[in-house]
Amino acid sequence: MKISSARFVKSATRPAEFPRDKRPEIAFCGRSNIGKSSLLNTLTEAHGLARTSSSPGRTQTINFFLIDDRMYFVDLPGYGYAKVPKAVKKDWGTMIEDYLRNRDQLKLALMLVDSRMPPTDSDTTMKKWLDHYRIPNAVVLTKTDKISRNQLSQALRTSAQTLNTKEIIPFSAVTGSGKDTILTRIRAAIDITPQ
Repeated sequence: MKISSARFVKSATRPAEFPRDKRPEIAFCGRSNIGKSSLLNTLTEAHGLARTSSSPGRTQTINFFLIDDRMYFVDLPGYGYAKVPKAVKKDWGTMIEDYLRNRDQLKLALMLVDSRMPPTDSDTTMKKWLDHYRIPNAVVLTKTDKISRNQLSQALRTSAQTLNTKEIIPFSAVTGSGKDTILTRIRAAIDITPQ
């Protein structure tokens, strides 16, 4: 699968603001500053499509990107950032939950986890939540260019055990490693015939 067009459509904070068409959606979730924007930019080859930031907690809305006029990539606010006020954290949690629980168009959630450290309690909670509500999901280990092969093998084992999953995709925005695997997984989720 190759993406030929990608454009930002809208930001939303509540269901009434979500797109009303029935195109399938792929959600990107993970802790703050985990690399969701970098992954989106790499998959679409549209650098600058999703704004990257070195400051955690920057994304405070649900952002919808139209991909090839046939599906949406949905960038969810990051979770687990300690410096965000509790009231804002609660609003984000409610907003993310409203989206994930009530969106029939959601075909896959890609949950990003930092390969350089074990999954956090927030990661474990999110994975259990996705599984509980039977939302199809895959774990993407980010920033794999920053660790050795041995460290990656350990990260894969630790993540598989901690998150109780077999579907883990190593990814690097720097090298592009894992990009094709992720695109293949997306294609399978929305049932696009290979071109």
